[in-house]
Amino acid sequence: MIAHNHDTGSICCSRCSSPVPAELLGASTGLTCTICGASLVVEVYPALFRGTGPVEVGDSLHAEDEASCYYHPGKRAVVPCAACGRFLCALCDMPLAGQRLCPVCVQLAKAHGQMLALVNHRVLHDRIILSLAIFPLLVFWITIITAPLAISLAVRHWKSPGSLVHKSRARFILAILIAGLEVAGWTTFLVYRFV
Repeated sequence: MIAHNHDTGSICCSRCSSPVPAELLGASTGLTCTICGASLVVEVYPALFRGTGPVEVGDSLHAEDEASCYYHPGKRAVVPCAACGRFLCALCDMPLAGQRLCPVCVQLAKAHGQMLALVNHRVLHDRIILSLAIFPLLVFWITIITAPLAISLAVRHWKSPGSLVHKSRARFILAILIAGLEVAGWTTFLVYRFV
């Protein structure tokens, strides 16, 4: 078994992760890892021995011994999908969150909510909590419930992901201040009323 190291671009042993020397990759017989002695089976496409350069989107196959795209058999493969391992042409290659993925894997990850890079909507807890602190001021008696609730929610969601656009915690701070003043007002009222 072998593994491909995407950081260095080298073929590595799957047991010890040491790179397999390039001169051994073209051998037609089985290989043995020089570090751990594991038996390796390596099938290499000729494209591995060519230098890497810019690839055009419409790059077609030039030889029969080159790998082709899983989705476009007439196009040359430039990279394997990091999730499923299918070969992809430059058109199907979707770099996302440091990975190279095929369109199907991106759709599956989006459907299952597995990739944070695909998030395009978030619950804005800071706006909800600020509204919970301000709007009940119109009917002041409700603030006896909403003020402590706003403070507890602000503390609970302090580290929740905020807006995709701005990353400020100002709304949380403002909600805590307003709700704190409301709690202080109610405390003062109740102390003077019942003492």
